[in-house]
Amino acid sequence: MIAKLTGILDDTGPDWAVIDVNGVGYLVQCSAKTLTHLGIRGDKVVVHTEMQVSETDQRLIGFTSAGERAWFRLLTAVQGVGSKVALAILSALAIEELQRACAHGDAAMVARANGVGPKLASRIVNELKDKAGGLAGYASPAGMGGDVSYVPPGSASADAISALQNLGFKPLVANNAVGKAVEELGEDAGLNDLVRVALKRAAG
Repeated sequence: MIAKLTGILDDTGPDWAVIDVNGVGYLVQCSAKTLTHLGIRGDKVVVHTEMQVSETDQRLIGFTSAGERAWFRLLTAVQGVGSKVALAILSALAIEELQRACAHGDAAMVARANGVGPKLASRIVNELKDKAGGLAGYASPAGMGGDVSYVPPGSASADAISALQNLGFKPLVANNAVGKAVEELGEDAGLNDLVRVALKRAAG
């Protein structure tokens, strides 16, 4: 199972990107928001991935955050939602918007995505309404405009967010700053390093 790729953005298309990892090019299907966040050819990128295997196909789906991948998994668990529809929804809505739509039963917002009719949108919000709250604890990484990555309770990231809030920063500012720190330092960064970098980002 391929869970994450770190490499160079080699090429992109309407709904895909090629990530060069030590000379091996991985073709990943992506949402429009993910493609925008990846940047331009030659940029170093980190892509969270989900591999889908069927009798006739194998595909790697790419995401800018573990949070986006978590929502993709939830969406594809709904009857009638395949990877193409899930990526269309993630292209149309930021994760924050999707979480809010499901929590409030706002099917009209989900129906904004290409290929999602009112009936399917209603099924999605009804089935995910109870699960949406569990995915609300996310921090926005740099430049994502509301797209977010999951912060597990008790993790260094969660402790860093709490530390910044205790210093007087608003929750959203603390979340964004720690998200940027994680992007800069990596997911295995320690609490002290996260707080140090996040404080710079929050103050800047």
